[in-house]
Amino acid sequence: MAESPAHRFGQIVGEVLESAIAPVLTAFAKEHGLYLDKQGERPCRPGKRCTWLDHNKNKHDLDFVLERGGSTERLGVPAAFIETAWRRYTKHSRNKAQEIQGAILPLAETYKNARPFVGVVLAGVFTHGALKQLRSLGFTVLHFSYESVVAAFKK
Repeated sequence: MAESPAHRFGQIVGEVLESAIAPVLTAFAKEHGLYLDKQGERPCRPGKRCTWLDHNKNKHDLDFVLERGGSTERLGVPAAFIETAWRRYTKHSRNKAQEIQGAILPLAETYKNARPFVGVVLAGVFTHGALKQLRSLGFTVLHFSYESVVAAFKK
């Protein structure tokens, strides 16, 4: 399947968003004695993806998981599940919100006794309905408007 340059640019913006959030979460994890799981090699899980299993043994690939008692060699107890996403148009913002909730909510249920934080860092154009849906399900939402993203790239 061919990819348009605009699609690839959108992927780059999403990667920049994730890269911008990683140092903030790394500092937070260090300050609070947590382990930050993210994409990359980790001996205690297969592959490079940050993949977690729910109680039905379904795999969920995530952007970030903060863990209590985790290390490179040992999975900890999830303290937070955090996803990032970029959207240019409102057309698919509700679908992205549902994709995120479909990945995180089964894990939050699996680890409900640990009461993990569930959050999203969104950038670009997301409808009021998509944001409201995530909040209604217990997600904490940090949303950067499309205009703020454009302004940041201008600098």
